[in-house]
Amino acid sequence: MDKRHKTKKMKTIKLIGLVLMAITLVQCQKGTEQKYPQVSAPIAEVKPHEITSKHGDKRMDNYFWLRHRKDTAVVNYLKAENKYLDTMMAHTKGLQDKLFNEMKGRIKEKDESVPSKIDSYFYYTRVVEGGEYPIYCRKKDSMEGAEEIIADGNEMGKGHGYFSMFTDVSPDHTLSAILMDTVGRRFYTITIKDLKTGTFLSDKIVGTTGNMEWSNDNKFIYYSKQDPNTLRSDKVYRHTLGKPASTDELIFEEKDQTLSTYVSKTRSKKFLIVSSSRTDASVDRFMEIDNSKSKLTVFEPLKENVQYSIDHMNGKFYVRTNADAKNYRLAEVPELATTKENWKDIVPNRDDIFLDGFELFKDYLAIQDTKEGLDKIRIVKWSGSSEKAIDFEEPAYVAGIGYNPDPNSTMLRYFYQSMTTPPSQYDYGMENSERKLLKEQEVLGGFDRNNYQTERLWATARDGVKVPVSIVYRKDKYKKDGNSPCFQYAYGSYGSSMPAFFSSSRLSLLDRGFVYAMAHIRGGQEMGGQWYEDGKMLKKKNTFNDFIDVSEFLIKEKYTSKDKLFANGGSAGGLLMGAITNMRPDLYKGIIADVPFVDVINTMEDETIPLTTFEWKEWGNPNVKEEYDYMLSYSPYDNVEKKEYPNLLVTTGLHDSQVQYWEPAKWVAKLRAMKTDKNLLLLKTNMEAGHGGASGRFESLKEDAMMYAFVMDLVGIKE
Repeated sequence: MDKRHKTKKMKTIKLIGLVLMAITLVQCQKGTEQKYPQVSAPIAEVKPHEITSKHGDKRMDNYFWLRHRKDTAVVNYLKAENKYLDTMMAHTKGLQDKLFNEMKGRIKEKDESVPSKIDSYFYYTRVVEGGEYPIYCRKKDSMEGAEEIIADGNEMGKGHGYFSMFTDVSPDHTLSAILMDTVGRRFYTITIKDLKTGTFLSDKIVGTTGNMEWSNDNKFIYYSKQDPNTLRSDKVYRHTLGKPASTDELIFEEKDQTLSTYVSKTRSKKFLIVSSSRTDASVDRFMEIDNSKSKLTVFEPLKENVQYSIDHMNGKFYVRTNADAKNYRLAEVPELATTKENWKDIVPNRDDIFLDGFELFKDYLAIQDTKEGLDKIRIVKWSGSSEKAIDFEEPAYVAGIGYNPDPNSTMLRYFYQSMTTPPSQYDYGMENSERKLLKEQEVLGGFDRNNYQTERLWATARDGVKVPVSIVYRKDKYKKDGNSPCFQYAYGSYGSSMPAFFSSSRLSLLDRGFVYAMAHIRGGQEMGGQWYEDGKMLKKKNTFNDFIDVSEFLIKEKYTSKDKLFANGGSAGGLLMGAITNMRPDLYKGIIADVPFVDVINTMEDETIPLTTFEWKEWGNPNVKEEYDYMLSYSPYDNVEKKEYPNLLVTTGLHDSQVQYWEPAKWVAKLRAMKTDKNLLLLKTNMEAGHGGASGRFESLKEDAMMYAFVMDLVGIKE
């Protein structure tokens, strides 16, 4: 009876309630779009620019104008995109702050590295509470001695939006080269500090690559410089201390535009090595480092599809090469008879094991191998050739030979980490096989590795190839029922293998129920030399297919589902993200492309763009019709279509030296004009940084927090 006698006011309240309920249901049905502000996205102006290839076909690039970095309209567009991102992500500000504080809270703010003993000095770095950059230090005779500060990154980095620094102490320990980049474009200025007086010498060398070596007599510095436009490292100079840099002697110029050059010193310290290389081939030259009259000698001439690198000790050169060895071999050759017919194998080519590297000691040879994507370290004694192996027990991990400055040592320093074990350093007695843990990175905030589980999986690609996958999750937050969100990462280029590394920042994902999956796809070298060959040039699409097939495997095996799967990759891995965005936009809830190389054809055709010709053997030479057509068939920018795309977060840096900022900017502009969905499309340009993003150990965490908030928000995680 009460219901029949309700007042008009009560009826109005009920009506409002029904309307609100209906609105709520509509919002739930529409998914995530209603929580974002209804603001217009920036629209880049269309300025048609016709490009005619050497093969006669024409392409229209409507956003070519975005490459003019100093144009006010370009800067304003990038700033408008940043403002739009801030607006669309404003409701996640609290989550971003929480994530940042979480990540920062896991880092031990006051810490120091394991010292390295060189002669009578112990060198190390330390960080202080609130400090963004390391302080380079040393102590004499023992770690109980008085500390000397070589360079304080926090002091030297003041006033710079971006800062990168490292040091290189002279062989007699009296001087230190200090190398700094304050833009992020990887041009380093070298200055020299007198460690006795604490003052700087007059020497100043600008525009270097940051690659340098001291002569043993402390009189010279050898360094490489890059072309200011193409950024190809093409010249090696010798600087005489005390003289102006303008008088530095050019000792080598690499005129082959497909090669980049750099310097190193042999283990014996007798020779300077000048190496020139590209992705498929290399050539080394050597000279006596302390003899200013010594001339460079070619060790073995450049040969297509042959890589090699050399070192020297005990009167012999040692050569790691893929000549007649897909998985590389190690050979020795007398110092005075280096021709190829004199090479004698120490480690032959093996079909199932990839030779990653080696370290020479007076009495031992340390060898780093990879088998089925996992690192192995072996120790061989020169006398008697007895062999020992360092064993690692986790299903997925990364290990390798560390910094070992003393060739006379019987102790090998190596590093180890896994997805559940923080970065660790060990000393291994090559004589007695005893290992000693020197330091494991301390993770604060209640981290307990026993809460997490790592697995090694094998996904079958469409052509039958088995692709390794490393995953990690938090045991009490995960059920294998397809309901877990998943963050899938890969790189897959340049033969660069992606190890199953630890990340304290990643814990913020795992603690909220995410599965993290690393796909070891073709294009890297996890499974040997052929793994790389099968993911480059005219086989590049294997890289993209592998990633997609791993995604489908993770869904099929109920690690995740389509509406909770996210993909991430950067640089060449950003190309991977661009390709899968076009190929399978339906497969991912969201994609994060960091500094992505997405404008493949335009970049490879333009020899004035940094690093272009150097990479023709990785992607293809656009002057060759078959290679041009193949690149064009997958280039993300050229293959954007009118269709639905997943949620996208794209990042870049205005001063990026590796992938120019305009590539992701153009890609986003074209996607925004053509996509038919209402999903997020966000572009973040760091106006002060380059390829590596923000500098500083805490500032960079803000970028991680934004990325994680982006994916968490899309699956409804609020805190």
